[in-house]
Amino acid sequence: MQAYDLLIVGGGINGAAVARDAAGRGLSVCLLDAGDPGGATSWASSKLIHGGLRYLEQYAFGLVRESLQERATLMRIAPHLTRPCRFVLPHTPEQRPAWMIQLGLWLYDHIGGSGALPAATRIRLDDGSEWAAPLKPGYQQGFVYFDVQVDDARLVILTLRDAEARGADILTHARFVGAQREVDGDWVCRVQSNGSNGNDTQVRAKAIVNAAGPWVAKVLDTLDGGHNSSHPQVQLVRGSHIVVPRCHAGDHAYTLQNDDGRVIFLLPFHTHWTLIGTTDVRADAPSPSPEASEAEVAYLLRAANRYLAQPLSEADIVWRFAGLRPLYDDGKANPSRVTRDYKLVLDAAQDTPLLSIFGGKLTTHRHLAEEVLHTLSQWFPHLGTPWTAGTPLPGGDGDFTAATAEFFQAFHHLPGIIVEGLWARHGTLAFGLLENVNSSADLGRDFGAGLCELEAIHFIRNEWAHSADDILWRRTKAGLAMSAQQQQDFAQWFAENHPQHQQHRNTENKASA
Repeated sequence: MQAYDLLIVGGGINGAAVARDAAGRGLSVCLLDAGDPGGATSWASSKLIHGGLRYLEQYAFGLVRESLQERATLMRIAPHLTRPCRFVLPHTPEQRPAWMIQLGLWLYDHIGGSGALPAATRIRLDDGSEWAAPLKPGYQQGFVYFDVQVDDARLVILTLRDAEARGADILTHARFVGAQREVDGDWVCRVQSNGSNGNDTQVRAKAIVNAAGPWVAKVLDTLDGGHNSSHPQVQLVRGSHIVVPRCHAGDHAYTLQNDDGRVIFLLPFHTHWTLIGTTDVRADAPSPSPEASEAEVAYLLRAANRYLAQPLSEADIVWRFAGLRPLYDDGKANPSRVTRDYKLVLDAAQDTPLLSIFGGKLTTHRHLAEEVLHTLSQWFPHLGTPWTAGTPLPGGDGDFTAATAEFFQAFHHLPGIIVEGLWARHGTLAFGLLENVNSSADLGRDFGAGLCELEAIHFIRNEWAHSADDILWRRTKAGLAMSAQQQQDFAQWFAENHPQHQQHRNTENKASA
């Protein structure tokens, strides 16, 4: 029976961050995910690393400070996945006075330490500026502030790749079905893999981290030998988004306050589109594939059309997606008011630790992992010191600006759309992908939208892709720009080629074990 120091249940951003941090500190780690890593909640965010400007109104100063500090850290360690973005906030009479908003933005600029991004400024919207171009006439003033966009799905995958490179075993499509505390102080855990005909395998672990997100409470229910039944509850809140053709020129975003007091974002998205989100709708039960309701779609369209000079309709929507936020239930009835902070709950019965993560947000995942390991440190006296704040994620190393220029110069003879996509998704790792590529023919089949066969094989062999959708909608967003026929052709290629390339990965893993 394989034995580990740490078994992590859940391969979303929090579980991935714990695996990376723990493996880098010398622990033996196994991470389980029942599906595609990050494929439940983490990939379906608004793609922002931000402090949460609206959390200042809720006096969540600690959460905002931590988030802004983490924003600066992630810009430093993941320059290939993060992009500073200007946000235009039009001022309307029903909002707080302009001076109060300006004071709040000053606090937002400074509470996490100043200097990481340019300071917020007050702007005119009635002087023909580019900021007012897509808006209805009549707005006189507003504000510009900065936050950061991120490729959330790539953030999960590259965090897991780093964990694996440091010795962690990453088991996807492997379901945690239960665990028993043993008298020797270890957990014996039961794992069921897809295609195993219902047969469980067992692994031992000194500690379990329950990072199952929407399923965190269900994992607790699978444990034998008892656990603390007074654990916190999860409030599931669905956040839905829609994608439409680009609403405005420029790379800036809009923060728009709706008439119910909530804000929605209009975000530049992959050159040709605008991402609009999000909603806050309570959900009753976890689902691996939540869907945006018609009411949520109508809400987002209505909120955007309050401001846009050219109104949007449902016919403009090219994609919609939703995710379930597993928020720590602090008792608030309004889903928009429920805290986005996290709570770590330790059950150390029989001196056999189980740590469950309730809540959290994409922005704070790295610091959350440090807190998890600090909490468990008494069981691992050989645990190394914190390290992740100063170590780039794979693909973000070195002088990134110089590496960017070098990459595009080295591969200028290849199709630009493919080269740009490889750099955006892989950063400096793209040098390795193209190491033996001398011409376009070496890229293999061109599936369209910047996706080539060489990259698709890489996703299967190195990044746990098990379906065409894993590649088209998570590891890339190529599905947005593909025709229906191109998507169908890629799905057929994937079905025919996945088994052999997955076998190649399995063989490589056994050889290196």
